[in-house]
Amino acid sequence: MVVELLMVGGVLAVALPALWLGIRGLTARSGHYSSDVAADRVSLVLLVAVRLLTWLLVLALSVVTLVSAVGAMVRDLELPSLVPVFFVLDLLLATLVLLTFGRRARRRPRRRVSPATR
Repeated sequence: MVVELLMVGGVLAVALPALWLGIRGLTARSGHYSSDVAADRVSLVLLVAVRLLTWLLVLALSVVTLVSAVGAMVRDLELPSLVPVFFVLDLLLATLVLLTFGRRARRRPRRRVSPATR
């Protein structure tokens, strides 16, 4: 019962915010551009495809973990042996999403105006 509660809490605390922030940053560019337009387009498509695949994998693992853990708690059954593995993989991928494309874009710091120009 405790393991199932920890799994549900972990998915709600880490994976769901990663899903929310990850969908917003899915098509955000990193700021590194190529001078070749075709290469830039191909790299952007590849980047978005990998981000989408990672996001979908986090979504699927979160759903499987939540359904299995809640079902095991409600029916008072033993948790299947692969669910903890899915949970750990879900947390690792959610952390990857949060640290890469789930972050908010940093604003550039404003340059200070020197007092001599006033």
